[in-house]
Amino acid sequence: MKNKIKRILSLTLIFIFTILLLPINLAYAVEANENAKAEGTKIEARSALLMEPMSGKILYEKNADEKFAPASVTKIMTMLLTMEAVDSGKIKIDDKVTCSENAKKMGGSTMLLDTGEIRTVEELLKGVAIASGNDAAVALAEYLGGTEADFVNMMNKKAQELGMNNTTFKNCNGLPAEGHLSTAKDIAIMSRELLNHPNVLKYTGTYMETISEGRKSPIELVNHNKLVRFFEGCDGLKTGFTDEAKYCISATATRNGVRMLSVIMGAPTYKIRNRDAGLLLNHGFSKYEGKKLVSKDQEIDKVYMDEQTDKFFMAMAKDDLVVILPKGENKELEKKIVIEELQKEYKAGDIVGKYEVYLGDEKVGEVSIYCDRDIKKGNIIDNIKHNIKNLFEKGV
Repeated sequence: MKNKIKRILSLTLIFIFTILLLPINLAYAVEANENAKAEGTKIEARSALLMEPMSGKILYEKNADEKFAPASVTKIMTMLLTMEAVDSGKIKIDDKVTCSENAKKMGGSTMLLDTGEIRTVEELLKGVAIASGNDAAVALAEYLGGTEADFVNMMNKKAQELGMNNTTFKNCNGLPAEGHLSTAKDIAIMSRELLNHPNVLKYTGTYMETISEGRKSPIELVNHNKLVRFFEGCDGLKTGFTDEAKYCISATATRNGVRMLSVIMGAPTYKIRNRDAGLLLNHGFSKYEGKKLVSKDQEIDKVYMDEQTDKFFMAMAKDDLVVILPKGENKELEKKIVIEELQKEYKAGDIVGKYEVYLGDEKVGEVSIYCDRDIKKGNIIDNIKHNIKNLFEKGV
């Protein structure tokens, strides 16, 4: 009887201690899990990368140089070459493009183009960015390159120029093809380059769009990137899926002046892909903050035309300058004006150089600077007058 009572008391005490300790253990478990998430250790995809795109700094990577099929993330390069052509004036956003039979017969995701259908470059960009249209990608490729094959050559040439050394494109849309491979790091490189054409974000950041002009049945476009709708600040860039590639994405978002870019390749499901991408983006936002140093058209400093003159102009900021810094960073920022060579003459508004900002040895931001007035270098007489004036001032 006594042994039975002791056993009951022991079990009761164990139960009580277990209940008392459970909240503590649970708290530690939750904290450990959150810390693990913050460090990106729970990424399930085969390959991943997180980049701060302003500086190009890589904040997290997993198998980032391993080659995988990129699926429709390929279309980032298609959009990049299109945006370069638009922004350089080679083509116009409202140029008319006639859809070929070759474009129409593309399988997979399409915007349902018909042979001979005429659409603008902008509408085709929407078809690529929102609906991941393989037909739209081919239509743009043929318009820019003449043939899809020639456009693919342009894609590979651009990849080499950007240092995407582990990438080979076989087509413009990411449909399965032997040897069509890329890496998370290379995708981040071309994504960062595409972000230099910010107008593309009004397409990649659109969740739904309807194109009806010239059609009996309107084209309904719905973004394959659900983060655009459900993740705060997400405005691009591109998803992808094939049986070989599994679920891929290059996702970008901004919060409080900070932009982050995450790349996921080979996730087993679209939910895990989106979760992993969001996890990395949140990790970046938790570590970095934006700091506005200069406003557009703000005076930066005086720039003298040479050492023997009192002629100067004010260097003005062409745009806002926001630098992305690690939170809690207390190092002094070094700022300097960089002008390669002063010209003999400037007109008001001429770009004269850059205003650069460094954190230690790392450049964290720059903005172009322009001249605020019409000005010429002084002649010999002006220089003599300046030297005489200095002599008298020093004598005094």
